[in-house]
Amino acid sequence: MQAGPDAYPSVVAMLEEAMQRYTSKTAFRCAGQSLTYAEVDRQSRAFAAYLQQRLGVRKGDRVAIMLPNILAFPVAMIGILRAGAVQVNVNPMYTPRELEYQLNDAGAKTIVVGAAAAATLAQVVERTAVKNVIAEPAGFAQALDDGAGLPFTPVPLTGEDILFLQYTGGTTGLSKGAALSHRNLIANTQQLMQVVPEAFRPGEVVIATALPLYHIFALMVNLVSAFVRGAENWLIPNPRDLDAYIDVLKQARFTIFTGVNTLYGGLAAHPRIREVDFSRLACSIGGGSTILPVTSARWKAITGQDILEGYGLSETGPILTLNHPGGDGFSATVGPPFPGTQIKLLGDDGQEVPPGEAGEVCAQGPQVMGGYWEKAEANAAAFTADGFFRTGDIGVFDARGNLKIVDRKKDMVLVSGFNVYPNEIEAIASACPGVLECACIGVPDEKTGEAVRLYVVPIKGTPLTEAQVIEHCKRGLSSYKVPKQVRFAEALPKSTVGKILRRELRALA
Repeated sequence: MQAGPDAYPSVVAMLEEAMQRYTSKTAFRCAGQSLTYAEVDRQSRAFAAYLQQRLGVRKGDRVAIMLPNILAFPVAMIGILRAGAVQVNVNPMYTPRELEYQLNDAGAKTIVVGAAAAATLAQVVERTAVKNVIAEPAGFAQALDDGAGLPFTPVPLTGEDILFLQYTGGTTGLSKGAALSHRNLIANTQQLMQVVPEAFRPGEVVIATALPLYHIFALMVNLVSAFVRGAENWLIPNPRDLDAYIDVLKQARFTIFTGVNTLYGGLAAHPRIREVDFSRLACSIGGGSTILPVTSARWKAITGQDILEGYGLSETGPILTLNHPGGDGFSATVGPPFPGTQIKLLGDDGQEVPPGEAGEVCAQGPQVMGGYWEKAEANAAAFTADGFFRTGDIGVFDARGNLKIVDRKKDMVLVSGFNVYPNEIEAIASACPGVLECACIGVPDEKTGEAVRLYVVPIKGTPLTEAQVIEHCKRGLSSYKVPKQVRFAEALPKSTVGKILRRELRALA
Protein backbone atom coordinates (compact mmCIF):
# COMPACT_ATOMS: atom_id res chain seq x y z
CA MET A 1 0.00 0.00 0.00
CA GLN A 2 1.24 3.45 -0.93
CA ALA A 3 1.44 6.39 1.48
CA GLY A 4 0.22 9.99 1.54
CA PRO A 5 -3.11 11.72 0.89
CA ASP A 6 -2.47 11.76 -2.86
CA ALA A 7 -1.14 8.20 -3.12
CA TYR A 8 -4.41 7.07 -4.71
CA PRO A 9 -6.69 8.97 -7.06
CA SER A 10 -9.71 7.92 -4.98
CA VAL A 11 -10.88 5.73 -2.12
CA VAL A 12 -12.29 3.40 -4.79
CA ALA A 13 -8.79 2.80 -6.19
CA MET A 14 -7.56 2.06 -2.65
CA LEU A 15 -10.39 -0.43 -2.00
CA GLU A 16 -9.98 -2.09 -5.40
CA GLU A 17 -6.28 -2.66 -4.73
CA ALA A 18 -7.22 -4.54 -1.54
CA MET A 19 -9.86 -6.64 -3.31
CA GLN A 20 -7.30 -7.71 -5.90
CA ARG A 21 -4.60 -8.43 -3.32
CA TYR A 22 -6.64 -10.42 -0.77
CA THR A 23 -9.06 -12.25 -3.10
CA SER A 24 -9.41 -15.53 -1.19
CA LYS A 25 -9.27 -14.01 2.30
CA THR A 26 -12.41 -13.60 4.42
CA ALA A 27 -13.38 -9.92 4.46
CA PHE A 28 -16.53 -9.88 6.60
CA ARG A 29 -18.39 -12.16 9.00
CA CYS A 30 -21.85 -11.59 10.44
CA ALA A 31 -24.51 -13.85 11.96
CA GLY A 32 -22.88 -17.06 10.74
CA GLN A 33 -22.32 -15.83 7.18
CA SER A 34 -19.18 -14.53 5.52
CA LEU A 35 -17.85 -12.85 2.37
CA THR A 36 -14.38 -13.11 0.86
CA TYR A 37 -12.66 -10.12 -0.75
CA ALA A 38 -13.40 -11.66 -4.16
CA GLU A 39 -17.09 -11.94 -3.29
CA VAL A 40 -17.17 -8.32 -2.08
CA ASP A 41 -15.52 -7.33 -5.37
CA ARG A 42 -18.06 -9.27 -7.45
CA GLN A 43 -21.14 -8.18 -5.48
CA SER A 44 -20.17 -4.50 -5.22
CA ARG A 45 -19.44 -4.41 -8.94
CA ALA A 46 -22.87 -5.91 -9.60
CA PHE A 47 -24.52 -3.34 -7.35
CA ALA A 48 -22.64 -0.50 -9.08
CA ALA A 49 -23.82 -1.83 -12.46
CA TYR A 50 -27.40 -2.00 -11.16
CA LEU A 51 -27.25 1.60 -9.93
CA GLN A 52 -25.85 2.78 -13.25
CA GLN A 53 -27.94 0.74 -15.69
CA ARG A 54 -31.28 0.30 -13.91
CA LEU A 55 -31.51 3.47 -11.80
CA GLY A 56 -29.50 5.88 -13.91
CA VAL A 57 -27.15 6.86 -11.04
CA ARG A 58 -24.38 9.14 -12.27
CA LYS A 59 -21.23 10.64 -10.80
CA GLY A 60 -22.04 12.97 -7.91
CA ASP A 61 -25.59 11.69 -7.33
CA ARG A 62 -26.39 11.16 -3.65
CA VAL A 63 -27.34 7.64 -2.59
CA ALA A 64 -28.46 7.10 1.01
CA ILE A 65 -27.63 4.03 3.04
CA MET A 66 -29.71 3.27 6.14
CA LEU A 67 -28.42 -0.07 7.40
CA PRO A 68 -27.11 -1.60 10.62
CA ASN A 69 -23.78 -3.47 10.73
CA ILE A 70 -24.65 -6.31 8.36
CA LEU A 71 -22.93 -7.77 5.28
CA ALA A 72 -25.03 -5.63 2.96
CA PHE A 73 -23.45 -2.43 4.31
CA PRO A 74 -19.90 -2.79 2.92
CA VAL A 75 -21.17 -4.30 -0.34
CA ALA A 76 -23.64 -1.44 -0.86
CA MET A 77 -21.05 1.15 0.14
CA ILE A 78 -18.37 -0.03 -2.26
CA GLY A 79 -21.00 -0.37 -5.01
CA ILE A 80 -22.22 3.20 -4.44
CA LEU A 81 -18.66 4.54 -4.54
CA ARG A 82 -17.74 2.52 -7.64
CA ALA A 83 -20.74 4.05 -9.40
CA GLY A 84 -19.19 7.45 -8.65
CA ALA A 85 -22.01 8.44 -6.31
CA VAL A 86 -21.85 10.25 -2.97
CA GLN A 87 -22.86 8.07 -0.02
CA VAL A 88 -25.26 9.68 2.47
CA ASN A 89 -24.90 7.85 5.78
CA VAL A 90 -28.22 7.63 7.62
CA ASN A 91 -28.84 6.49 11.19
CA PRO A 92 -31.35 3.57 11.10
CA MET A 93 -32.75 4.83 14.43
CA TYR A 94 -33.82 8.18 13.02
CA THR A 95 -37.31 9.47 13.63
CA PRO A 96 -39.45 10.24 10.56
CA ARG A 97 -38.78 13.98 11.02
CA GLU A 98 -34.99 13.52 11.13
CA LEU A 99 -35.02 11.18 8.14
CA GLU A 100 -37.18 13.47 6.01
CA TYR A 101 -34.93 16.44 6.72
CA GLN A 102 -31.71 14.60 5.90
CA LEU A 103 -32.94 13.02 2.67
CA ASN A 104 -34.24 16.38 1.43
CA ASP A 105 -31.12 18.26 2.50
CA ALA A 106 -28.90 15.77 0.66
CA GLY A 107 -31.17 15.55 -2.38
CA ALA A 108 -30.95 11.76 -2.36
CA LYS A 109 -33.06 9.99 -5.00
CA THR A 110 -32.02 6.46 -4.05
CA ILE A 111 -31.83 4.74 -0.66
CA VAL A 112 -30.76 1.31 0.56
CA VAL A 113 -32.79 0.63 3.70
CA GLY A 114 -32.80 -2.15 6.29
CA ALA A 115 -35.92 -4.01 7.35
CA ALA A 116 -36.09 -2.33 10.77
CA ALA A 117 -36.09 1.17 9.25
CA ALA A 118 -38.46 0.50 6.34
CA ALA A 119 -41.56 1.60 8.25
CA THR A 120 -39.95 4.93 9.16
CA LEU A 121 -39.01 5.57 5.53
CA ALA A 122 -42.53 4.68 4.39
CA GLN A 123 -43.93 7.52 6.51
CA VAL A 124 -41.91 10.22 4.76
CA VAL A 125 -40.76 8.94 1.36
CA GLU A 126 -43.49 10.77 -0.58
CA ARG A 127 -42.31 14.09 0.88
CA THR A 128 -38.73 13.54 -0.33
CA ALA A 129 -36.97 13.33 -3.70
CA VAL A 130 -36.44 9.58 -3.25
CA LYS A 131 -37.62 7.61 -6.28
CA ASN A 132 -35.76 4.33 -5.73
CA VAL A 133 -36.03 2.28 -2.54
CA ILE A 134 -33.82 -0.81 -2.33
CA ALA A 135 -35.05 -2.80 0.66
CA GLU A 136 -32.68 -5.19 2.39
CA PRO A 137 -32.71 -8.21 2.29
CA ALA A 138 -34.97 -9.15 -0.63
CA GLY A 139 -34.70 -6.01 -2.74
CA PHE A 140 -30.94 -5.77 -2.25
CA ALA A 141 -30.44 -9.44 -3.18
CA GLN A 142 -32.54 -8.88 -6.33
CA ALA A 143 -30.43 -5.84 -7.23
CA LEU A 144 -27.25 -7.92 -6.95
CA ASP A 145 -28.71 -10.71 -9.10
CA ASP A 146 -29.88 -8.22 -11.71
CA GLY A 147 -26.64 -6.24 -11.68
CA ALA A 148 -24.50 -9.36 -12.14
CA GLY A 149 -25.68 -9.55 -15.75
CA LEU A 150 -25.28 -5.85 -16.52
CA PRO A 151 -22.22 -3.96 -17.81
CA PHE A 152 -20.35 -1.80 -15.30
CA THR A 153 -18.64 1.40 -16.41
CA PRO A 154 -15.75 2.54 -14.17
CA VAL A 155 -16.09 6.21 -13.21
CA PRO A 156 -13.06 8.56 -13.22
CA LEU A 157 -12.68 10.03 -9.73
CA THR A 158 -10.27 12.48 -8.12
CA GLY A 159 -9.33 13.20 -4.54
CA GLU A 160 -11.45 16.36 -4.60
CA ASP A 161 -14.67 14.51 -5.46
CA ILE A 162 -17.10 14.14 -2.56
CA LEU A 163 -17.18 10.67 -1.04
CA PHE A 164 -19.55 10.89 1.95
CA LEU A 165 -22.14 13.29 3.29
CA GLN A 166 -21.67 12.71 7.01
CA TYR A 167 -24.40 14.45 8.96
CA THR A 168 -23.57 15.97 12.32
CA GLY A 169 -25.74 15.25 15.33
CA GLY A 170 -27.60 18.53 15.09
CA THR A 171 -26.94 19.51 18.71
CA THR A 172 -27.07 23.21 17.76
CA GLY A 173 -30.12 23.03 15.50
CA LEU A 174 -30.67 21.22 12.22
CA SER A 175 -27.93 18.76 11.32
CA LYS A 176 -25.49 19.62 8.54
CA GLY A 177 -23.83 17.31 6.03
CA ALA A 178 -20.06 17.36 6.31
CA ALA A 179 -18.89 16.92 2.72
CA LEU A 180 -15.92 14.57 3.04
CA SER A 181 -13.81 14.06 -0.07
CA HIS A 182 -11.94 11.00 -1.28
CA ARG A 183 -8.71 12.79 -0.35
CA ASN A 184 -9.96 13.42 3.21
CA LEU A 185 -10.48 9.69 3.83
CA ILE A 186 -7.31 8.59 2.04
CA ALA A 187 -5.35 11.03 4.19
CA ASN A 188 -6.93 9.94 7.48
CA THR A 189 -6.43 6.26 6.67
CA GLN A 190 -2.75 6.86 5.92
CA GLN A 191 -2.28 9.00 9.05
CA LEU A 192 -3.81 6.28 11.25
CA MET A 193 -1.51 3.60 9.87
CA GLN A 194 1.51 5.85 10.32
CA VAL A 195 0.70 6.30 14.03
CA VAL A 196 -0.26 2.68 14.85
CA PRO A 197 1.54 0.62 12.15
CA GLU A 198 1.84 -2.53 14.27
CA ALA A 199 -1.95 -2.70 14.60
CA PHE A 200 -2.46 -2.58 10.81
CA ARG A 201 -0.03 -5.20 9.54
CA PRO A 202 -1.20 -6.24 6.05
CA GLY A 203 -3.19 -9.47 6.07
CA GLU A 204 -3.01 -9.88 9.86
CA VAL A 205 -5.82 -7.60 11.05
CA VAL A 206 -8.91 -9.00 12.76
CA ILE A 207 -11.40 -6.42 13.97
CA ALA A 208 -14.74 -6.58 15.76
CA THR A 209 -17.08 -3.78 14.65
CA ALA A 210 -19.75 -2.88 17.17
CA LEU A 211 -19.72 0.87 16.59
CA PRO A 212 -22.28 1.66 13.86
CA LEU A 213 -20.81 1.91 10.38
CA TYR A 214 -22.96 4.91 9.51
CA HIS A 215 -20.87 6.79 12.11
CA ILE A 216 -17.60 8.21 10.73
CA PHE A 217 -15.40 6.68 13.48
CA ALA A 218 -16.27 3.09 12.56
CA LEU A 219 -16.61 3.91 8.86
CA MET A 220 -13.03 5.20 8.58
CA VAL A 221 -11.23 3.00 11.12
CA ASN A 222 -13.17 -0.28 11.14
CA LEU A 223 -14.29 -0.37 7.53
CA VAL A 224 -12.06 1.63 5.16
CA SER A 225 -8.74 1.42 7.04
CA ALA A 226 -9.14 -2.22 8.05
CA PHE A 227 -10.34 -3.26 4.58
CA VAL A 228 -7.34 -1.82 2.76
CA ARG A 229 -5.11 -3.88 5.07
CA GLY A 230 -6.92 -7.14 4.28
CA ALA A 231 -8.75 -7.38 7.61
CA GLU A 232 -11.21 -10.02 8.69
CA ASN A 233 -14.07 -7.90 10.00
CA TRP A 234 -16.69 -9.28 12.41
CA LEU A 235 -19.79 -7.10 12.14
CA ILE A 236 -21.95 -6.72 15.27
CA PRO A 237 -25.51 -5.57 14.39
CA ASN A 238 -26.64 -5.16 18.01
CA PRO A 239 -23.91 -4.40 20.58
CA ARG A 240 -26.56 -3.70 23.23
CA ASP A 241 -26.98 -7.47 23.56
CA LEU A 242 -23.74 -7.85 25.49
CA ASP A 243 -24.04 -11.62 25.93
CA ALA A 244 -24.31 -12.21 22.17
CA TYR A 245 -21.58 -9.63 21.62
CA ILE A 246 -19.23 -11.48 23.96
CA ASP A 247 -20.00 -14.75 22.13
CA VAL A 248 -18.74 -13.10 18.93
CA LEU A 249 -15.66 -11.66 20.65
CA LYS A 250 -14.78 -15.15 21.90
CA GLN A 251 -14.82 -16.47 18.32
CA ALA A 252 -13.12 -13.54 16.64
CA ARG A 253 -9.80 -13.43 18.55
CA PHE A 254 -9.46 -9.85 17.29
CA THR A 255 -6.28 -7.78 16.98
CA ILE A 256 -7.90 -4.30 17.03
CA PHE A 257 -10.74 -3.06 19.20
CA THR A 258 -12.55 0.26 18.89
CA GLY A 259 -15.20 1.73 21.15
CA VAL A 260 -16.59 4.66 23.08
CA ASN A 261 -16.30 5.00 26.85
CA THR A 262 -19.70 3.43 27.60
CA LEU A 263 -18.93 0.39 25.42
CA TYR A 264 -15.57 -0.23 27.08
CA GLY A 265 -17.13 0.33 30.50
CA GLY A 266 -20.06 -1.98 29.82
CA LEU A 267 -17.81 -4.80 28.62
CA ALA A 268 -15.33 -4.37 31.46
CA ALA A 269 -18.16 -4.69 33.98
CA HIS A 270 -19.73 -7.74 32.32
CA PRO A 271 -19.37 -10.96 34.33
CA ARG A 272 -18.42 -12.98 31.20
CA ILE A 273 -15.68 -10.68 29.86
CA ARG A 274 -12.94 -12.97 31.24
CA GLU A 275 -14.10 -15.65 28.78
CA VAL A 276 -12.71 -13.55 25.89
CA ASP A 277 -9.21 -14.28 24.59
CA PHE A 278 -7.31 -10.99 24.37
CA SER A 279 -3.91 -12.56 23.60
CA ARG A 280 -3.84 -11.22 20.01
CA LEU A 281 -5.08 -7.72 20.86
CA ALA A 282 -2.56 -5.22 19.48
CA CYS A 283 -4.48 -1.97 19.85
CA SER A 284 -7.52 -0.56 21.67
CA ILE A 285 -8.73 2.78 20.30
CA GLY A 286 -11.27 4.96 22.06
CA GLY A 287 -13.07 8.06 20.86
CA GLY A 288 -16.45 9.64 20.29
CA SER A 289 -16.52 10.94 23.87
CA THR A 290 -14.01 11.26 26.71
CA ILE A 291 -12.42 7.99 27.84
CA LEU A 292 -12.42 8.12 31.63
CA PRO A 293 -9.26 7.04 33.49
CA VAL A 294 -11.24 4.51 35.53
CA THR A 295 -12.54 2.92 32.31
CA SER A 296 -9.05 2.53 30.86
CA ALA A 297 -7.80 1.11 34.18
CA ARG A 298 -10.57 -1.51 34.21
CA TRP A 299 -9.90 -2.38 30.57
CA LYS A 300 -6.16 -2.71 31.21
CA ALA A 301 -6.79 -5.00 34.20
CA ILE A 302 -8.59 -7.38 31.84
CA THR A 303 -6.61 -7.03 28.60
CA GLY A 304 -3.20 -5.75 29.72
CA GLN A 305 -3.66 -2.71 27.47
CA ASP A 306 -4.41 0.95 27.96
CA ILE A 307 -7.02 2.52 25.72
CA LEU A 308 -5.44 4.82 23.12
CA GLU A 309 -7.78 7.79 23.19
CA GLY A 310 -8.18 9.87 20.06
CA TYR A 311 -10.14 12.94 19.08
CA GLY A 312 -11.97 14.15 16.03
CA LEU A 313 -15.30 15.02 14.48
CA SER A 314 -17.47 14.13 11.50
CA GLU A 315 -16.03 17.21 9.82
CA THR A 316 -12.43 16.03 10.22
CA GLY A 317 -12.51 12.62 8.62
CA PRO A 318 -12.70 11.98 11.70
CA ILE A 319 -9.34 11.69 13.54
CA LEU A 320 -7.26 14.75 14.40
CA THR A 321 -5.20 13.39 17.31
CA LEU A 322 -4.40 9.99 18.82
CA ASN A 323 -2.22 8.73 21.64
CA HIS A 324 0.72 6.73 20.34
CA PRO A 325 1.20 3.14 21.54
CA GLY A 326 4.00 2.30 23.95
CA GLY A 327 3.61 5.35 26.14
CA ASP A 328 3.82 5.62 29.92
CA GLY A 329 0.28 4.41 30.49
CA PHE A 330 -3.09 6.07 30.03
CA SER A 331 -2.40 9.76 29.46
CA ALA A 332 -5.89 11.24 30.11
CA THR A 333 -5.27 13.25 26.93
CA VAL A 334 -6.25 12.63 23.31
CA GLY A 335 -2.61 12.58 22.23
CA PRO A 336 -0.63 14.70 19.75
CA PRO A 337 -1.95 15.86 16.36
CA PHE A 338 -1.81 13.41 13.47
CA PRO A 339 1.04 13.85 10.95
CA GLY A 340 0.33 16.80 8.67
CA THR A 341 -2.28 18.19 11.07
CA GLN A 342 -2.07 21.63 12.66
CA ILE A 343 -4.05 22.54 15.77
CA LYS A 344 -4.20 25.92 17.42
CA LEU A 345 -6.18 27.03 20.47
CA LEU A 346 -8.02 30.32 20.17
CA GLY A 347 -9.43 32.55 22.90
CA ASP A 348 -12.71 34.45 22.69
CA ASP A 349 -10.79 37.32 21.10
CA GLY A 350 -9.77 35.10 18.18
CA GLN A 351 -6.09 35.11 19.20
CA GLU A 352 -4.01 32.07 20.14
CA VAL A 353 -3.93 31.50 23.88
CA PRO A 354 -0.60 31.32 25.77
CA PRO A 355 0.95 27.86 26.37
CA GLY A 356 -0.86 25.93 29.10
CA GLU A 357 -4.11 27.87 28.74
CA ALA A 358 -7.40 26.54 27.39
CA GLY A 359 -8.91 27.71 24.10
CA GLU A 360 -11.17 26.59 21.28
CA VAL A 361 -9.58 23.76 19.27
CA CYS A 362 -9.16 24.82 15.63
CA ALA A 363 -7.71 22.38 13.10
CA GLN A 364 -6.23 22.30 9.63
CA GLY A 365 -5.09 19.22 7.72
CA PRO A 366 -5.71 17.01 4.68
CA GLN A 367 -8.47 15.11 6.56
CA VAL A 368 -10.54 18.26 7.29
CA MET A 369 -13.65 18.70 5.12
CA GLY A 370 -13.90 21.45 2.55
CA GLY A 371 -17.24 22.51 4.02
CA TYR A 372 -20.83 21.60 4.79
CA TRP A 373 -23.14 20.52 1.98
CA GLU A 374 -24.80 23.61 0.48
CA LYS A 375 -24.43 25.66 3.68
CA ALA A 376 -22.50 28.80 2.71
CA GLU A 377 -23.45 30.71 5.85
CA ALA A 378 -22.50 27.85 8.16
CA ASN A 379 -19.18 27.43 6.33
CA ALA A 380 -18.33 31.09 6.84
CA ALA A 381 -18.81 30.63 10.59
CA ALA A 382 -17.09 27.23 10.74
CA PHE A 383 -13.66 28.34 9.53
CA THR A 384 -11.21 31.00 10.65
CA ALA A 385 -9.94 33.58 8.15
CA ASP A 386 -6.80 31.49 7.61
CA GLY A 387 -8.73 28.24 6.99
CA PHE A 388 -8.76 26.47 10.37
CA PHE A 389 -11.94 24.55 11.24
CA ARG A 390 -13.55 25.66 14.51
CA THR A 391 -14.45 22.51 16.45
CA GLY A 392 -16.44 24.12 19.27
CA ASP A 393 -14.38 22.09 21.76
CA ILE A 394 -12.20 23.59 24.48
CA GLY A 395 -8.72 22.11 24.79
CA VAL A 396 -5.31 22.64 26.33
CA PHE A 397 -1.87 21.30 25.35
CA ASP A 398 0.31 19.71 28.00
CA ALA A 399 4.10 20.06 28.18
CA ARG A 400 4.56 17.03 25.89
CA GLY A 401 2.37 18.42 23.14
CA ASN A 402 -0.61 16.20 23.93
CA LEU A 403 -4.04 17.76 23.57
CA LYS A 404 -6.54 17.46 26.40
CA ILE A 405 -10.16 18.15 25.59
CA VAL A 406 -11.52 20.10 28.51
CA ASP A 407 -15.10 20.04 27.27
CA ARG A 408 -17.58 21.19 24.68
CA LYS A 409 -17.86 24.95 24.71
CA LYS A 410 -21.63 24.77 25.10
CA ASP A 411 -21.46 22.21 27.96
CA MET A 412 -19.38 24.45 30.22
CA VAL A 413 -21.06 25.39 33.54
CA LEU A 414 -20.52 28.86 35.01
CA VAL A 415 -20.51 28.71 38.82
CA SER A 416 -20.07 32.11 40.53
CA GLY A 417 -18.08 33.29 37.53
CA PHE A 418 -15.82 30.21 37.50
CA ASN A 419 -15.66 27.90 34.46
CA VAL A 420 -16.58 24.33 35.42
CA TYR A 421 -16.07 21.56 32.85
CA PRO A 422 -18.35 18.48 33.12
CA ASN A 423 -15.62 16.13 31.86
CA GLU A 424 -13.51 16.85 34.95
CA ILE A 425 -16.44 16.28 37.34
CA GLU A 426 -17.39 13.03 35.59
CA ALA A 427 -13.81 11.71 35.68
CA ILE A 428 -13.69 12.15 39.47
CA ALA A 429 -17.24 10.95 40.18
CA SER A 430 -16.95 7.85 38.00
CA ALA A 431 -14.15 6.59 40.28
CA CYS A 432 -16.48 6.64 43.28
CA PRO A 433 -17.16 3.05 44.46
CA GLY A 434 -20.58 1.95 43.29
CA VAL A 435 -20.82 4.34 40.31
CA LEU A 436 -21.37 2.62 36.95
CA GLU A 437 -21.60 5.80 34.89
CA CYS A 438 -22.46 9.45 35.37
CA ALA A 439 -23.10 12.73 33.60
CA CYS A 440 -22.87 16.35 34.71
CA ILE A 441 -24.87 19.42 33.65
CA GLY A 442 -25.44 22.95 34.88
CA VAL A 443 -28.80 24.00 36.35
CA PRO A 444 -30.00 27.51 37.33
CA ASP A 445 -29.13 28.62 40.87
CA GLU A 446 -30.14 31.86 42.63
CA LYS A 447 -26.85 32.26 44.49
CA THR A 448 -24.23 31.05 42.02
CA GLY A 449 -25.92 31.60 38.64
CA GLU A 450 -25.51 27.93 37.80
CA ALA A 451 -24.94 24.89 39.97
CA VAL A 452 -23.50 21.47 39.14
CA ARG A 453 -26.00 18.64 38.96
CA LEU A 454 -24.66 15.08 38.65
CA TYR A 455 -26.74 12.19 37.30
CA VAL A 456 -25.50 8.81 38.52
CA VAL A 457 -26.28 5.25 37.45
CA PRO A 458 -25.25 2.99 40.37
CA ILE A 459 -23.85 -0.49 39.89
CA LYS A 460 -26.74 -2.89 40.43
CA GLY A 461 -27.06 -4.10 43.98
CA THR A 462 -24.71 -1.42 45.34
CA PRO A 463 -26.12 0.89 48.04
CA LEU A 464 -25.10 4.42 47.18
CA THR A 465 -26.24 7.74 48.63
CA GLU A 466 -26.04 11.35 47.51
CA ALA A 467 -23.86 12.14 50.53
CA GLN A 468 -21.35 9.42 49.59
CA VAL A 469 -21.00 10.73 46.05
CA ILE A 470 -20.61 14.34 47.17
CA GLU A 471 -18.06 13.39 49.84
CA HIS A 472 -16.04 11.47 47.24
CA CYS A 473 -16.09 14.48 44.89
CA LYS A 474 -14.95 16.83 47.67
CA ARG A 475 -11.72 14.84 47.97
CA GLY A 476 -10.78 15.50 44.35
CA LEU A 477 -12.41 18.79 43.37
CA SER A 478 -12.35 22.44 44.38
CA SER A 479 -15.44 23.41 46.36
CA TYR A 480 -17.11 25.32 43.52
CA LYS A 481 -16.82 22.25 41.25
CA VAL A 482 -18.39 19.80 43.71
CA PRO A 483 -21.90 18.75 42.59
CA LYS A 484 -24.57 20.56 44.53
CA GLN A 485 -27.20 18.00 43.50
CA VAL A 486 -27.00 14.28 42.76
CA ARG A 487 -29.80 12.49 40.93
CA PHE A 488 -29.85 8.71 40.65
CA ALA A 489 -31.11 7.08 37.44
CA GLU A 490 -31.48 3.58 36.01
CA ALA A 491 -29.94 4.70 32.71
CA LEU A 492 -28.58 7.80 30.99
CA PRO A 493 -29.73 8.99 27.55
CA LYS A 494 -27.25 7.93 24.87
CA SER A 495 -26.77 8.29 21.15
CA THR A 496 -26.73 5.16 19.01
CA VAL A 497 -22.93 5.29 19.22
CA GLY A 498 -23.13 5.17 23.01
CA LYS A 499 -22.25 8.80 23.70
CA ILE A 500 -24.04 10.20 26.77
CA LEU A 501 -26.36 13.03 25.68
CA ARG A 502 -26.04 15.87 28.16
CA ARG A 503 -28.43 17.99 26.10
CA GLU A 504 -31.27 15.55 26.88
CA LEU A 505 -30.48 15.77 30.57
CA ARG A 506 -30.58 19.56 30.31
CA ALA A 507 -33.98 19.32 28.63
CA LEU A 508 -35.26 17.29 31.60
CA ALA A 509 -33.79 19.63 34.23
